[in-house]
Amino acid sequence: MTIKVELQTPILARNEETAEEIRYLCQENNIYLVNIMSSPGAGKTTLLEKALGYLSKELRTAVIEGDIATTRDADRISAHGVEAVQLNTHGACHLDARMVYQALQKLEWSQLDLILIENIGNLVCPAEFNLGEDLRVVLLSTTEGNDKIVKYPVMFRDAQMLVLNKVDLLPYTDFSKAEMEQDLAGLNPGMEIFYVSARLEQGVEEWADRLIKLVKRSAAEHENLGQS
Repeated sequence: MTIKVELQTPILARNEETAEEIRYLCQENNIYLVNIMSSPGAGKTTLLEKALGYLSKELRTAVIEGDIATTRDADRISAHGVEAVQLNTHGACHLDARMVYQALQKLEWSQLDLILIENIGNLVCPAEFNLGEDLRVVLLSTTEGNDKIVKYPVMFRDAQMLVLNKVDLLPYTDFSKAEMEQDLAGLNPGMEIFYVSARLEQGVEEWADRLIKLVKRSAAEHENLGQS
C-alpha cells in the first residue's frame, strides 16, 4: 500500500496565518513592510546600501537580512547606521513568515516607519511564501538575460514592482529592455519598473522617492481610518 503525504498545503496554510499576524502588527504600528527578492548576485544589498542614504532622511528604517549563512550583508547595512536583523536559514532557499515574525521581535516597532526584507537569493521558493508584506519588489539584473521573466512567472506575476539593475552594463550584454517590457506586459501589465545602476547610484534616488511616497500614503490612509 502506498501512502501519500500532502505537505505543501498545511505548510503554506500555517505560513498564511503567521503572515496575517505580521500584517496586523505592522498595520497597528503603522509600519510599511517591503519584501525584496531576486536571484543571487542581482545586487539587492548594494541597492539597499545606496537607497538608505535617501530613505533614512525621511523615514525611520530597519532591514531584515535573509541569508543561508554569514552576517556579511547585515554588517554592510549596519555600517550605514541602520538597524539590521540577520536571519540565517542554514540551507532553506527562502524566508517564511515565521522567520520574519521572529526577526520583528528584535525591533522597536514604535521607532520605525519602514522595514525592508532582503530575501534569500532565489527566483523560485520566495515567490510562494507570503510574508505579510505591503509591497513585493523583484530585482533583475541585465547580466541575467531576458529569459528570467518567462522562466519564473510566479515571481514576476505576483510582485508589484520591478527594479532592473546594472543598466550601466547594457552595452556589454545582449539584454533587451524592449523584450523585458513586452514579457511583463503579457504577465503583469500593472507592474512598476525602475531602471537603476546601484553601483553607480543611477536611478536609485527615484526608486527611494517612490518608496517614501508609498510609505507616507499608507500612513495617511491608516490615520484617516483611525479617525473615521
